[in-house]
Amino acid sequence: MRVPREHRLGWLLCAPALVSMAAVTAYPLLEAVRLSLYRYDLRFPGTRSFVGLQNYVTVLGSAVWWQSVVNTAIITVASVSLELVLGLALALTMHRIIFGRRTVRTAVLVPYGVITVVAALAWRFAFDPTTGFVQGMGVLDRAWFDHRWSAFAVIVATEVWKTTPFMALLLLAGLALVPADLLRAARVDGASATQRFFRVTLPLMKPAVIVALLFRTVDAIRVFDTVFVETRGALGTEPVSLLGYDTLLRSLNLGLGSAVSVLVFVLVLSVAVVFIRALGATPAGVGAGTR
Repeated sequence: MRVPREHRLGWLLCAPALVSMAAVTAYPLLEAVRLSLYRYDLRFPGTRSFVGLQNYVTVLGSAVWWQSVVNTAIITVASVSLELVLGLALALTMHRIIFGRRTVRTAVLVPYGVITVVAALAWRFAFDPTTGFVQGMGVLDRAWFDHRWSAFAVIVATEVWKTTPFMALLLLAGLALVPADLLRAARVDGASATQRFFRVTLPLMKPAVIVALLFRTVDAIRVFDTVFVETRGALGTEPVSLLGYDTLLRSLNLGLGSAVSVLVFVLVLSVAVVFIRALGATPAGVGAGTR
């Protein structure tokens, strides 16, 4: 079957970017897969040997790995759920506001422009038991980093504050795709504001919602900076990315660390595929939602 001229032109235009991405991502990934097949500890370089899938068996049979998966799931589900609700509220506000629209949109996007490490440090100092201002705020006066669930709460709050603007920006683009004439027609037919939102606006925003949730879910699974700065993985808050860092760079176990890294990649890829199929979205539909 002959490929249309437009498709060939599109592939040619994308070729430089594809080649660059392959050089930057494909080689490290393949090297990580190769190293994961060896028993390779930099503290004992003379003991390097090929062990096949033994490193994966060790990681998957470890309670530490599964606890990290649970921690990652807690952070991901809590933060993405809150970001969807708050991001949708912000998107609706920015979409409907008439005066000072540019100022409001700029102000909303300020947290997203802050470097993640800086944001995490700010929240860590705010909840610090000795120097943080949160300690004097009545019901919030407690040792937040002394308990697992309160530490999770700070981590999730930091993620929500930092990345809700990103979610709102993507959802705002989805709101722009909803025809005003269709909403006016629904109003004439007697649909209430709630009915118009859930039966007209939200279904038409589905591609944008899918893209926003997919991007943020994948990003949340790979959370590292916030947890590293605020708890270092203590109190049972270590996610899979931090586990890979500890195994690979702190313990200097290249074999096990590479196996953890490959499993994180497989986890992210699997969640993305399942997420798209569960919501009934095709790759073409997702691509259309990003335009």
